[in-house]
This record gives sequence, C-alpha cells and structure tokens, in this order.
Amino acid sequence: MRLALATLTFCLAATAAAAAPVCATRDEPAPALSRLQDAMAEGRFVAYQPTELKIWDGNPVQASEVSIRADLETLRPWFDGLITYGAHSGAELVPKIAEELGYRAVVMGIWDIEDEVEIENALAARRAHPDIVVGISLGNEIVFGNRGDWTALKGAIEKLRAHAPMLPLTVTEPFATFLEPEAAPLLAELDFLAVNIHPVFEPWFAEAPPANWADFVVRVVARLGGEAFCGPILVKETGVPTGPREKNFDEAKQADFYAEMTKALPPARERAFAFFSAFDAPWRIYDFNPVPGHHPEEAHWGLFTEDRKPKRAVKELTPISAPAR
Repeated sequence: MRLALATLTFCLAATAAAAAPVCATRDEPAPALSRLQDAMAEGRFVAYQPTELKIWDGNPVQASEVSIRADLETLRPWFDGLITYGAHSGAELVPKIAEELGYRAVVMGIWDIEDEVEIENALAARRAHPDIVVGISLGNEIVFGNRGDWTALKGAIEKLRAHAPMLPLTVTEPFATFLEPEAAPLLAELDFLAVNIHPVFEPWFAEAPPANWADFVVRVVARLGGEAFCGPILVKETGVPTGPREKNFDEAKQADFYAEMTKALPPARERAFAFFSAFDAPWRIYDFNPVPGHHPEEAHWGLFTEDRKPKRAVKELTPISAPAR
C-alpha cells in the first residue's frame, strides 16, 4: 500500500502565498538550449565522473583518455547524454571522446568556479565540440556545502556568459536550497535548472514503496516549476545506492526506483532526469561531504561497479540507438 502523501516531512503542496517562478531576464534563450531540450526529450542522461578520477585529501588523480574511452564505451548502449562534474584532471576530454562514440549531448561541469584553468578547459571543449556540449553547470552543491554563496554563483554565471553568451548555463543545488528566497536573483540568470533530489535522505524513505520514491521526485519538480523556475528542469542527481547492505540498500531497490521513475517522469523537453550515477566510487566515502557523519552509501550510487560491470538496473533498461548525425 502506498503511504499517504501527507506523511511526507517536506511540504510539497503549493500554497496561496507561493511566489511566482523566476523567469530569465534575457530576451532570447541560448540557441543551444534547443539541442539540450532535444536530448532531454529523446535521449537518456547519466551523471558521470571518470572511474580513474578520484580525489584523495583534496588532490585529484588524473584520468587517462584510454580509461575515459572505456568508461564511455561501457555506458553508450544505454545512455546518449552525459552530465559531468568538472573540467580538470582528464574530464575535459569527455566531450571529444563522447562525440566520437556517438553521444548526443554533454552538460559539462565546472567544479571550482574560481579556477580560471578549469573554466578555460570547459570553454575550449565547447569551442571544439559545439554540437555536443549543450550546456555548462557551475559547481555542485556549492551553497549547500558552504563553499560559496548565491552572490558568488551569480557572479560566476555573469562572468562565464560574457565569454560564451550563447551557451546555456546552470548551477546545481539540492531542491530545497533553490526554494530559498535568496536564490531568486541567481535563478533569473539561468537557462535551465540542474537539481539534486534524493528520496533516500528523507526520513520516510525506508518505510515507503518505490512508487512513493518516484512520486516525491515528480512533486518536487512540479513545485520547483511552479514556484522557483520557469525554464527546463533537468534532475541531475536522483537515485538509490546499492549498498551498504546493513543500511538495507541493494540492487533490487535501485532497479525498482528507476523502473518507477521512467514511468513517473518520462523524458520531455521541459522536464527530465539523469540516472545517478554511472559508476561506483569507493573513494567518495572519504571525500568532503556537506552533511556531517559517515556516509558509506557514497561508494554505491553507480549503475555499474567501479570495474564497469552492470548492475540489475542497467540490465533492465532498454538499450538505445546512436542518434543520426
């Protein structure tokens, strides 16, 4: 039996006092936004970090072109869109390799919004591969993780737009962070919204069936579209880890969640979700986390193991064909 939605701890119902969504102030959207929306409607995105790119004590390990190619060859039968997290340590090579392998779209991440080298890497990838780099996402949970504030993000967006005025831009935060009133000036500058929505962190998750997990994501997206942002919304992170077993995570739960998500939020030009994430990353247990405490689940978000073996959720996905070029 489905749990009554009234039991959800986060109030998702729209209220009479809710603010109108923030619309971009520019006269026309970036032309490449149409290519992003085509990929949202017709393709399938996955959040991707190269398997060789690990962070130890704040220091990245370089990912090789050979390893990235092997990663993307593994993913390609099921995915034709990628969302990355940075443009450094080899990740700047992703668009080139993805284009060669027939991917449709890459939303390229910039991890450090103050790193001029990383920013130039992303812009160079866009110049070299304009047909596949359909957008850039600045940072990941910068405000939530106290690594910056809305003013800093807005300044970074404005600076990047001056260098690439036709390139769709966004930032990524957890959904509740975007609903803060202080976020409104930044939201007005974005071409599309990349958002993280994780039912597993809600206190009701363990007692709810997969249909409720997916319904929660859909309702959050609806609220964001009704109150916070009027453009395309791409859920960058939503998923269920496959471990640890002592926390009652397994491959069956992950597969059940994505089965429900594909029914509850079918791909469309205005709303879509990315699978999170491509590969397991055991090193993430020891990486920075904005939420205090031990987080063993960070090692197990992948649809594939670290050595590129598919899990049940992938095996149950229908493969997709390469887009016509």
